[in-house]
Amino acid sequence: MATRIRLQRHGRKSYAFYSIVIADSRAPRDGKFIEKLGTYNPNTNPATVDLNFERALYWAECGAQPTDTVRNILSDEGVLLMKHLNGGVKKGAFDEAAAQAKFNAWKQEKEAKANAFAAKKAEAKKAADSARLEAEKAVSAKIAERVAEKKAAEAAAKAEAEAAAAAAEATEATEEAPAEA
Repeated sequence: MATRIRLQRHGRKSYAFYSIVIADSRAPRDGKFIEKLGTYNPNTNPATVDLNFERALYWAECGAQPTDTVRNILSDEGVLLMKHLNGGVKKGAFDEAAAQAKFNAWKQEKEAKANAFAAKKAEAKKAADSARLEAEKAVSAKIAERVAEKKAAEAAAKAEAEAAAAAAEATEATEEAPAEA
């Protein structure tokens, strides 16, 4: 029986998530399977993978062929690297402790890269937020300046109108006074 490690689709339209399963290559995509190894959710950022490492390694060593997407998932999780290292142990290239040390070094390097990427992304977001805040402050300052200019112009116009009205009243008062005498 030819076994495949493949994805089994679940979820609703336009929001799929997948189970990682071992199935006969002749079985339908969402049909009968031998064993469920984990889940894969591409809708999150980054994609979420929950995988039973030991069982995936067992099936990979037994000869189950992964599909392209599952091969990428297994590679990212380190299953294929561990399979490769176990092959070196079987051939006598190095012992099991050296293989485990190489795998742990790879895992730490991968985690360091992921942490560095997350820190860089957080720093970029913080810089973008501060730049947006500065731009918003500049726009607010321009608006406040325009409002101040408009209020000053309105106050000047009002003072000018009051001065003109006072002058008109003064001229009327001076014109009326001689007319009464």
